[in-house]
Amino acid sequence: MTPNWYSAIMGTGIVATSGVALHSSLPGVNALTTAFWLLAAIGLVVATILFLQGGPTRHAADPAMAHFYGAPAMALLTVGAGTIQLAPQFIDAGAAVWIGGGLWLAGTAAGVFTAVWIPFRMITGAQSAQSGAMPSWLMPVVPPMVSAATGSLLIQHVSEGQLRLGLLTLCYGMFGLSLLVGMLTIGMVYSRLIHRGLPSAQVAPTVWIMLGMLGQSITAAVLLGNRASLVFVGEQESIAAGLQLLGIGYGLVMGGFAAFVFALAVSITVHNVRRGMSFTPAWWSFTFPVGTCVTGAAALGFATDSVLLHVISVGLYALLLGAWCTVAYRSVRLVLGERVTETTLGSISTARNAVQRTSSVEVSAAGSSVR
Repeated sequence: MTPNWYSAIMGTGIVATSGVALHSSLPGVNALTTAFWLLAAIGLVVATILFLQGGPTRHAADPAMAHFYGAPAMALLTVGAGTIQLAPQFIDAGAAVWIGGGLWLAGTAAGVFTAVWIPFRMITGAQSAQSGAMPSWLMPVVPPMVSAATGSLLIQHVSEGQLRLGLLTLCYGMFGLSLLVGMLTIGMVYSRLIHRGLPSAQVAPTVWIMLGMLGQSITAAVLLGNRASLVFVGEQESIAAGLQLLGIGYGLVMGGFAAFVFALAVSITVHNVRRGMSFTPAWWSFTFPVGTCVTGAAALGFATDSVLLHVISVGLYALLLGAWCTVAYRSVRLVLGERVTETTLGSISTARNAVQRTSSVEVSAAGSSVR
């Protein structure tokens, strides 16, 4: 169980949370989002058991795989957000908030740790960066931004006063951490793409991770701005209004950059499909980033009452569902194919051992007859 497989949980969970972000009253939407959240929750439990049994640090020395240690943190955060939003239809709302809050704390701690640990290992030479900046370098950087966006769901559930202010401050701090380091990383990745291109067609899906960073930042900026009115009241209402305007302004400006990255990612993907890009777990990069664009466009659409943004968010959600179905189908085929291969190899090995044992018996019997 490698950490990059947690991207499947991220991609499944974002289908649920982005569906909720649409606030759609269409029949079947609630059942659809609930089903995806339950599937992501079950997947999180199974993946964590397998991950811990196989040794959670066994891939830390791999320069390519180590960056994906940010995926478990984002999986925890995504499932936690879905728990807060969707679990109250099965359990007490307070219990849902406690469970979702626990997952948020665990995911936030893990995300902040990887955001510092992976760059530290690269700076001290524990990992080689001779191949240049890759889109996967964003994986340990994005989790704090996911914490900032999903943390906005908890603000209304904590006590008023310093505790609520502290949570909002923490979320904005993680927003700044992830935004600045993420933009620096995106700059390095863009420079590498321009000067050297991608090393192979199989790496092309990871380009979408840059879009995930931008979409999640728009979501966090708008939602935190909206929640600021729960913290700054009375004489401080102007602060809340300023943060709300800041979130909307940031979302509108960054939306243009996100559109550019989206078009670039689509072009690179089409180009590499023509080069023979085969399926790998990296294809899950097609799901979570698109989901963050859904939540970002939906949040910005409700904040500005923009029909255009509502249409864009619905269109992106349809694209997300199509991407998820495609990648999930390919993943199941890959897993089943590996199991069939293992079973076949096991059968061949068993047959070979049986033949060897039979031959040994025959040789022994022949030797006895000669004697």
